Amino acid sequence: MTSQHIAIKHWPSAERPREKLLLKGAKALSDAELLAIFLRTGCAGKSAVDLARELLTHFGGLRPLLEARQTEFCQGLGLGQAKYTQLQAVIEMARRHLAETLHKVDVLSSPAAVKQFLRAQLRHKPHEVFAALLLDNQNRLIAYDELFTGTIDGASVYPREVVKKVLAHNAAAVIFAHNHPSGIAEPSRADHAITKRLNEALALIDVRVLDHIIVGDGQEVSFAEQGWL
Repeated sequence: MTSQHIAIKHWPSAERPREKLLLKGAKALSDAELLAIFLRTGCAGKSAVDLARELLTHFGGLRPLLEARQTEFCQGLGLGQAKYTQLQAVIEMARRHLAETLHKVDVLSSPAAVKQFLRAQLRHKPHEVFAALLLDNQNRLIAYDELFTGTIDGASVYPREVVKKVLAHNAAAVIFAHNHPSGIAEPSRADHAITKRLNEALALIDVRVLDHIIVGDGQEVSFAEQGWL
């Protein structure tokens, strides 16, 4: 009888997900092992790891499971409202942790952290969202604000409202970002046009536009890195 068919507590200690995490770190665990720790228990005839593997197959991977809507999530075997609320709390804590990290650093020195934060905030959105990182004169984060929400085809962005928001936070610089629900991060002509309009509008009040980052599915495109700003 293999370890797959007996209770996890009877597995060799190096193979138990919790002990393995403590010994080797979370990165050493598979998606199924991480999910098993979250699930805590299996169900009749299945260990938590077995159940985790079934759920990953059912949802098509870890990301679709994490981004599933409540009704869809709760239909999964071994899942329910309690697990859904726990998961949402974990995801939100991760987002807040990323935000707190940006509050402490010069964001220009941490482009990877900026992209990671924006990915966590925007990649899962089913519709287009235009957001801004509002920065002080030392390029530290003052606030993250989702300014405009549109349909899956685009969002209407109004420079006047952006200027008002920037002035309200007394920001010295800004990084714009929006997602492409299609998953393709390549900027459109409209993306280039609104970036130019915002850059010109904010220049009138001496506020710098440091970047405009487009978030796709597993990739981001930075206007600054491409030399478009």
